[in-house]
Amino acid sequence: MTVINSQRTPARGRPASPLSTWGPLAVVLCGTFVWVLDFFVVNVALPDIQRSLGAGPAGIEWVVAGYGLTSASFLVCGGRLGDHYGRRRWFSIGLATFVATSALCALAPDPAFLVGARLAQGLGAAIMAPNVLSIIRVTYAGHKQVWAISVYGMVMGLAAVGGQLLGGVLIDANLAGLGWRTIFWVNVPIGIAALIVTPRLLPESRATHAGRIDVRGVLLLGIALTAIILPLLDGRQQGWPAWSLACLAASPVLLAAFGRHLIAARRRGGTPLIDPAIFAVTAFRSGLTVQVLFWCQQAAGYLVLALFLQQGRGLSPLASGGVFAILAAGYLLTSFPAPGLVARFGRRVIIAGALAGAAGDVLAGLAVWHWGAGGPLAAIFPGLILVGAGQGLCITPLTVTVLSHADSRTAGAVSGAQSTAQQVGNSIGVAVTGVVFYDLVARGYATAFGWSLAEMAVLLLGVAALTLTIPRPKG
Repeated sequence: MTVINSQRTPARGRPASPLSTWGPLAVVLCGTFVWVLDFFVVNVALPDIQRSLGAGPAGIEWVVAGYGLTSASFLVCGGRLGDHYGRRRWFSIGLATFVATSALCALAPDPAFLVGARLAQGLGAAIMAPNVLSIIRVTYAGHKQVWAISVYGMVMGLAAVGGQLLGGVLIDANLAGLGWRTIFWVNVPIGIAALIVTPRLLPESRATHAGRIDVRGVLLLGIALTAIILPLLDGRQQGWPAWSLACLAASPVLLAAFGRHLIAARRRGGTPLIDPAIFAVTAFRSGLTVQVLFWCQQAAGYLVLALFLQQGRGLSPLASGGVFAILAAGYLLTSFPAPGLVARFGRRVIIAGALAGAAGDVLAGLAVWHWGAGGPLAAIFPGLILVGAGQGLCITPLTVTVLSHADSRTAGAVSGAQSTAQQVGNSIGVAVTGVVFYDLVARGYATAFGWSLAEMAVLLLGVAALTLTIPRPKG
């Protein structure tokens, strides 16, 4: 099958209908929404999950970070499978897996079962997510592609920011007495509806020279990421045993081995999991680094905010979700004009967003340190608005910057690498910040949350500084 590198053209004299033009985008955005939503929606449900299933702090962190771990480990592989065997096919397989494992999460009888189901759910997301971006890249061209990628970034941000509010509404509604389980059941009808229309609306495409699947590369990357995240999640609770320190010490060696494997596979004429040549592109190399830093603070910031609001201040899931709506308002304020601002001002928009987010973290942190866990809740609202506004100026511009340097041949690898960077950042951020937060929580939730906000601000300052190395996105 030939590669589809532009949107399908209608027969002569018949204009393309809106459904044929934008139907593919609508379908893949359904997958994007539930994929991102399920990383963040659990935040407001964590206290209820902890009480219902008797989970400890490490188990709670695994519910969040375990999903990101399997996603990060297999995202590039998911992109390769789509390049090789058909992007629509593997988008559908990933979405079907995601729907099935969402149901398993909803049925979980204990913490171990839930963590296992979340790991499997992350695998489904890993198969689906990179093919979303690949389909967009090869289905749309020119200004329509830029617009489609911008909408993708906005949907991803809205799912991340609005997930907590949606989760709070669903838990508070307590439909059929299901409580927190509804946050997983909601994926099922959305996913099934998308699967039904996929054969009709999505064109099939694949790379003309996809090569073989790099199984060794997949294993090396998965082992390296596990060596980083596993000890950060479980080591603190167990008093940092020798195995946890050994894993952390081995992780740089494993990452270096993964890099050497990529180079050696390319020299042999093979098809490595990630083509090392793409790291020669400054925008891609720098963009991935910025992505990792940005998502480290994004995911971790949402987690500690939810814990502070519900466990520190005693808010209900619905009230906690309402506070997250303040973040969403700031995000909406800036995310829609962000693509146009980037076209005019380039990387300065990302820098401004990172600095705004850092200022918001500092402002919220000062309010928490002044009032503690019992002060007026509205004291943190100005900071949260700034944090949301900063996210709106970063998420879509970063996505567009990285993907603008991919072509139809490398779409799967580039899309997978970008999504991997996001999930690596999510998982490492949750793991590292979990160490900071839970080590300080004995001094009070206000102290733990305040220092976590300081960490978020430092990460965003790093995002602003490293963005200076990213060239202007292609027009």
